[in-house]
Amino acid sequence: MKKNGFWYEIKKNKVLYAMFLPVAIYYILFAYIPMGGIVLAFKEFNYRDGILFSPWNGFKNFEYFFASGRAWLVTKNTILYNIAFLAAYTVFSVACAIFIAELAGKIFKKFIQSVMFLPYFVSWVVVAAMMYNFFNYDYGLINTLIKNLGGEPIDIYSNPTYWYFLLPMLYVWKWVGYGSVLYLAAIMGFDEECYEAAIIDGANIFQRIFYITIPMLKPTMIILILLALGRILRGEFDMFYQIIGNNGLLLDYTDIIDTLVFRSLMQVQDIGMASAAGAYQSVLCFVIIMFVNWIVRRYDKDYALF
Repeated sequence: MKKNGFWYEIKKNKVLYAMFLPVAIYYILFAYIPMGGIVLAFKEFNYRDGILFSPWNGFKNFEYFFASGRAWLVTKNTILYNIAFLAAYTVFSVACAIFIAELAGKIFKKFIQSVMFLPYFVSWVVVAAMMYNFFNYDYGLINTLIKNLGGEPIDIYSNPTYWYFLLPMLYVWKWVGYGSVLYLAAIMGFDEECYEAAIIDGANIFQRIFYITIPMLKPTMIILILLALGRILRGEFDMFYQIIGNNGLLLDYTDIIDTLVFRSLMQVQDIGMASAAGAYQSVLCFVIIMFVNWIVRRYDKDYALF
């Protein structure tokens, strides 16, 4: 067996490859094999002929998607919401990671980290129920308190303005614990001698954060932002569908590509247009990540993904 051959590599690192195998199987079954379904975007699907033998119709499904009048709307909503989510998530994740790293008590630090990480395990279904019980116009906790204080209750389910702030807040609340762990892991790997030297030179805690911690976090931040930009057109479907649902008063302001695809499948069963919207979403994601990576590569090759 060759020392640099494929099977030698497998045998040498068999434990690592065994650990990787479930992940590989998952992505093959649920990511790569379903990619074959992209052909439905170019077919007039019917159940009698199935995926393989349904007649081709060229780009008609894409024409229907763009002629529906919602293509630009859902694209704009998806990109703008994801930019807001990414910006808020990054800022709060870095801030929380630095806050935890600067805490002195080990037990208190672990407690705070656990409390922050807890929302990550809460389903969006539960969050939707909580939101409804808090903000229901007639008997929600918040509105009941406002009425008891002599104020006018707020109806968030008929006023889209509130959701421009509520959705990013909910996203940050759920994901900031997970994000802070990633940045905290990077901070824990920093050389302590840098901080010790800064303390000797008289730097206070804020100077150490702004002149040491944040600059050293920069490569990690860029890589994570680049990876997130690859999903800039992948909306947080569970959040939008569970919290907003099919509320017609909010649809134009909170409808994203993922919810449009879901409605196309469930309500009108237009499989062709849903597939066309999904293909459009994937291609734009690819174009955006390539473009952003090209910009980063021109700025500094060490920060680029490839």
